[in-house]
Amino acid sequence: MSGSRKDLDLERVFQGAPGDLDKYLALRKLQKEDEDAFYAILMEHTEDVLPYVYTPTVGEACQKYSHLPIETKGLFITADDRGRILEKLQEWPRQNIRVVVVTDGERILGLGDLGAGGMGISEGKILLYTAAAGVNPEECLPICLDVGTNNESLLRDPGYRGLKQRRLTGEEYHSFVDEFISAIRVWQPHLLFQFEDFGNLNAFYLLHNYREKLCCFNDDIQGTAAITLSAILASLRLKKERLVDQTILFHGAGEAGVGCGELIAIAMSKWYDISINDARKKVLFLDSKGTVCASRINSLQEHKKAFAHDVPFEPDLLSAVRTFKPNILIGVSTVRGAFSADVIKEMAASNDRPIIFPLSNPTSKSECTFEEAFHGTEGRVLFASGSPFPPLESTTGTFYPAQSNNAYIFPAIGHAAVLCKASYIPDGAFVEAARCLSEMSSEPDLAVGRLMPPFSNIRDVSATIMAHIAEYLCSSNFGTKPEEVKDWKEFSRKIMYQSPKL
Repeated sequence: MSGSRKDLDLERVFQGAPGDLDKYLALRKLQKEDEDAFYAILMEHTEDVLPYVYTPTVGEACQKYSHLPIETKGLFITADDRGRILEKLQEWPRQNIRVVVVTDGERILGLGDLGAGGMGISEGKILLYTAAAGVNPEECLPICLDVGTNNESLLRDPGYRGLKQRRLTGEEYHSFVDEFISAIRVWQPHLLFQFEDFGNLNAFYLLHNYREKLCCFNDDIQGTAAITLSAILASLRLKKERLVDQTILFHGAGEAGVGCGELIAIAMSKWYDISINDARKKVLFLDSKGTVCASRINSLQEHKKAFAHDVPFEPDLLSAVRTFKPNILIGVSTVRGAFSADVIKEMAASNDRPIIFPLSNPTSKSECTFEEAFHGTEGRVLFASGSPFPPLESTTGTFYPAQSNNAYIFPAIGHAAVLCKASYIPDGAFVEAARCLSEMSSEPDLAVGRLMPPFSNIRDVSATIMAHIAEYLCSSNFGTKPEEVKDWKEFSRKIMYQSPKL
């Protein structure tokens, strides 16, 4: 290698790149010009580059995708490709694909319909399989299904890269996706398939319709649920309380929120021998119209109905917090400032250690900041957020906000499924991953807010979760243990892609 490549470091990569998007573009340029150097940087400086290759910066990149000076790394499959989707897959330069991340761009983070700009989310997410869980990048493929967009600004934009038409809907949409899934199954029968940032209705429909037909999961529904459950369990370790004794209130009832609520209920039912319906009653939701409750059952979307309990209707979050006195408040609303000073104060009044998780991404959509939650509870909050916030100094020490980052969970589950050629990924795999992760932080770390182990140790964390999940899948008859595996933990570490030597 040349001397310049041996000396390559992050500071040099970011030279002349003052803003976050500039750093994103610098990394994309490096990926195009020198892939070995890019993956060395990605894997040796994962914690430092993660905010630029993924959230929060990737949201802005998706919004501006059509006008950025970047070369697309993934595969666009458009509505015009109907009848030849399998042919397009077979034409892809790399045919040894084992992991696919696919979006249709309808609900990118909290930013809405970004159409073909959604490719940026697939490209960013797929990198985490390599950085966090050691999947060989040559075996990874980001895909964007371009079925049109209903975003008027994109339809009017002369530089927009995608199809300038309204989104396919109904049977037309479903038949297109069905052809795509059928083509995937023929092309790569043992592939791990991740749904990413689909709109609410399609997200639940697609997961329900295909999860028993191919090895797949939806990270927004299941990955977010697992990392949220893990953060709750870590908080309860510190409080020395049981999950089944909590009242949990979600602000927001879309795919992320309902996915979280359902996984929490599944865990309660499994661990405390109560029915799934009784477990669901511990979980309450507030949507844009107020409390999700039985009196609204006829007007609710289907995915909310399981949580429409016989409880009072409250029109707003503050009223709901006062009435239900939740121990845990979770934000998945994408409404900045939804956790107002009054809401935080009310949580602090009814809980010694209130658990407050503003999970919405990107940072501009977060329900509150760490500083707001910390000072509003006089430092008693147990906090996790979707986007990163800086630590805070107080008279008693430094306190750290946990980032409820799905990258702790989904790459490890996905790689485990690949290693044992899993036919199906049950909800139990996400419950087990959440419990496994929640036990990794020490009590001193928990006491200063570190509900997750340091992300700098992500490959060790992933190896532990991979081993646990691979063993779970095989023992549950959803996967097959390779003959060469004697110890899953050792095998998981050994099989991980290694950073190129520069």
